[in-house]
Amino acid sequence: QVQLVESGGGLVQAGGSLRLSCAASGRTFSSYLMGWFRQAPGKEREYVASIRWNDGITYYAVSVKGRFTISRDNARNTVYLQMNNLKPEDTAVYYCAARRIESNEYNNWGQGTQVTVSS
Repeated sequence: QVQLVESGGGLVQAGGSLRLSCAASGRTFSSYLMGWFRQAPGKEREYVASIRWNDGITYYAVSVKGRFTISRDNARNTVYLQMNNLKPEDTAVYYCAARRIESNEYNNWGQGTQVTVSS
């Protein structure tokens, strides 16, 4: 059973940085795509970034490209989201998610971590 546990959220001023972590357990993730999503109050959940665990290829939403970096540490079974130059519109609950590469749907989710960016 896949378990995903996020950490690292908090309150930061605009222009600041945070690093989110997602500790993954329950299976080998070499054939998985790991993603970060976020949901702001009153808005739908949106895709942020993803990484293929086996080769490290990354993908980003246009809104965060150049500011956020997704990475993974194989030894720690952890996925990171480094967020720089944060903006108030980045305020949201951030969720880690996982799916098999051949799947069309993320079916494993963490509990989320709150990120608040003050202006």
